Order: sequence, then structure tokens, then C-alpha cells
Amino acid sequence: MKLTELIDKLSLTIFSSERIPDTEVTGGYTCDLLSDVMGAVNEGEIWITLQTHRNVAAIATLKEVAAVLLVKGLKPDQEMLDQALTEEIPVLGTNENAFEISGKIYKLLTQ
Repeated sequence: MKLTELIDKLSLTIFSSERIPDTEVTGGYTCDLLSDVMGAVNEGEIWITLQTHRNVAAIATLKEVAAVLLVKGLKPDQEMLDQALTEEIPVLGTNENAFEISGKIYKLLTQ
């Protein structure tokens, strides 16, 4: 499923850019432990987290994720947002918790 479709179907907030790449989302990874994400998230997946600091954008860039999705109504701090814009990593948001949104994404990706 294209990232733009996922954003529309889940009514996600876009924090990082007005232009979202037409990236194919290949899966998802839900985790807040950065070292675990570095070892386990795959290119093209959406990373679901409550972490909002600069290191998230750095890891997202390194691992070439499709997007970072912040949960529970959290917003990226300015350093994270600046780095995400520079690296062209979409940063998205939802008011749902990680469990709820992960389930919805899984359902959409496996239909």
C-alpha cells in the first residue's frame, strides 16, 4: 500500500512535509527502544513510536523507513522535525495508542 493511501485511510497528521513521497509501505515496526529498532526495522516499513527526539529521525534515515508515526497525540520536537525535513523522512501522527494503530496498519497491509 502506498504511504499516501495509508495516511488517507487512517486520517494521519502530517508533521514533516506537505509533499509525501509515493512510497510503498512494506510493513511496520512498533518499538520505542532505539537500539532494537536499529537492529530490526526494515527498509520501507513504517516505524510506530512515542519517541519524539532527533535520534528518531537519524535512525529512520539510516534504516530508510517509509515514515515515522508518532502515537498518543505526541508531536515531534523541533530538532527531530528539522532533521526529518532535511532527510526527507515523513513524520506522521495519530491520537491512537501504539497497539490500536499497529493493528489497523497491519489489517490494511494484509488485506
